[in-house]
Amino acid sequence: MNKIYNIGLLFFVLLAGSCKKDYLDTEPTSSTGTSTAFESTENAKLAVNGLAKMMTVQYLSSQGFNGEGTIKMYYGNYPGNNFYVNLPGWATLINGTINENVSSIYDYYPWYYYYKVIGNANAIIFYIDAAKGSEADKNFIKAQALTYRAYCYTMLAQLYGNRWSDSNNGATPGLVLRTDLSNGDLERSSLGATYSLIYSDLDKAIELFTAAGKSRSKNFEMDINVAYAVYARAALTRQDYPKAEAFAAKARTGYPLMSVADYKAGFSTPNSEWLWSSYGASDETLYYYSYQSYIAYNSSASAVRTYPKCISKELYNKIPATDIRKNLFLDPKTDPYTTATGAAGAALKARAFQLFPDIYSTSNIYAYMQFKVKANDQPGVGNVNHFRSSEMYLIEAEAKYYQNKPAAEVQQVLVDLTKNSGRDASYTCTKTGTDLLNEIKTYRAIELWGEGFDWFDMKRWGDPIVRRDYANGGNFITSLAITITPESNNKWTWKVPLKESDYNGALE
Repeated sequence: MNKIYNIGLLFFVLLAGSCKKDYLDTEPTSSTGTSTAFESTENAKLAVNGLAKMMTVQYLSSQGFNGEGTIKMYYGNYPGNNFYVNLPGWATLINGTINENVSSIYDYYPWYYYYKVIGNANAIIFYIDAAKGSEADKNFIKAQALTYRAYCYTMLAQLYGNRWSDSNNGATPGLVLRTDLSNGDLERSSLGATYSLIYSDLDKAIELFTAAGKSRSKNFEMDINVAYAVYARAALTRQDYPKAEAFAAKARTGYPLMSVADYKAGFSTPNSEWLWSSYGASDETLYYYSYQSYIAYNSSASAVRTYPKCISKELYNKIPATDIRKNLFLDPKTDPYTTATGAAGAALKARAFQLFPDIYSTSNIYAYMQFKVKANDQPGVGNVNHFRSSEMYLIEAEAKYYQNKPAAEVQQVLVDLTKNSGRDASYTCTKTGTDLLNEIKTYRAIELWGEGFDWFDMKRWGDPIVRRDYANGGNFITSLAITITPESNNKWTWKVPLKESDYNGALE
């Protein structure tokens, strides 16, 4: 992994938009001695901010690769079951047939991006104990770095590892587990060992957050609730349902569900239930590679103006009329539109601009286009959410279900999320058995639509992706209206990229 992992300590300093040259010119991870970035805890805090910044910047000299936003769009939304965009030229990615092409930049990007963050987190973990400063600050800094590392390995495991149900209880290949500053040859560990490291990192992070007794000041920073949330998501993916339930409940404590007004505000500014997000304020120019530049309905970016992002017709039709979330998508009703693509006719276009006058003036309008995510400024400025309390409720419901807990307990979690939050004041749930599991899946798809979960959930469940065209009751174009079975395309498992195996002899 020499060329991927030995990236140097390129930290981005978030201090009123300014950068200090000495932090941009720090020594590479392979150098000896303590880096100037870790002479003090004050300096090391900037290094942690650098990890946050890495989640939003452009990579690989490509407009499309923008940190975590790309993972959400290209790997979670595009290839999923409930997200439609009229991009026939992207069929190999959307239809999941590119994941075995080890020379593809799309196979390489998540590996490159997450190991870049991991490498820098490892440097913080390695150096922080010798820094000048209080023990509380050191504990808080190390806890954040450990949580970053656990998060990155959790995401990589979902992409490059089998779904847990196909892993022979974790015996199948997992990841190359880098936990220090070395960059020599290293074999892949098992998927079970990968999750063991994730658990260990989070256990230590929780211990250090507790010992530190400190609170974060910004939503892009991490705290103990974020560690709980990462734990809950990792445990759910590993089908460790007792841990998933317990940590989901802990994660959402102190983060009440957002109000109806906040829900309609555009998912671009942190609110009461945002556990962790990436910074994207108006004084930071993100140009055309930000997450919002690819999804925000009011963005001026061509990726949105030309190709608005839409919900699948079938999922839209499952949203009750009494649910506020139904109004976050453009119902064509009786207005004509081109059924082969979704492009709106004059009446539907006029209605869209009337409903949402902040749509950019030259934007195309499509039936079922989304109004959930907006930009706070052009072309795509906005904070990018990674964890919300809503996800924790859904994890808790699913984990309870798979532990065969009383149906009433599961039903109540769904009622708390949907009815008691005001999302749908008419919601009730009396379903049991498989119908209750399908209810969890449906409301997870509705609540988390567009936030990068779609493909990951379908893989985790081992459910087939079934997309239909207009003639068959859906709204996908013909080339994307396909069925993808759980066994196809290497069981949806991305292969280790050639750029890794070329420089890591242990993988030959």
